[in-house]
Formats: sequence, C-alpha cells, structure tokens
Amino acid sequence: MNRDRFAGALRQLGGRVNEQWGKFTENPEREGRGKRAQYTGKTQERYGVSKEQAARQLKDFQDRNSNWHTWSK
Repeated sequence: MNRDRFAGALRQLGGRVNEQWGKFTENPEREGRGKRAQYTGKTQERYGVSKEQAARQLKDFQDRNSNWHTWSK
C-alpha cells in the first residue's frame, strides 16, 4: 500500500467523523465537507493519486455533472 492510498483511507475516516459531527451538531456545512473529504479519499485510495489530483478529479466531475449530489442518496 503506497502512501497516497493510505492517506486516502485516513481522509475517508476523517470525512466520516466530520459528517457525523455535522449531523450531531445540525451543521450542514460541516456535514457536506465531510462527504467531500470521503469522496476525495475514496478516489485517492482507489487510484493511488495525490490529494490535489483527487480533489481536481472530483471538482471536474462536479463541473460536468451539476446534479451529482442527488446520486449519493
């Protein structure tokens, strides 16, 4: 397991924590940041890319698909 994949797994964990804390405190902004961190972490873990590259891929996907958030429900 390379360093980027491990960092992706940690990012997913941190994202889950942030998402749950956002739900607990009824803070939708923090909950959304947690979900974004999870998506970035999944990309980073699966493909072994850097954090910046994974974030760029997620942003490109969001730009192409403006209704992407409705798919995750």
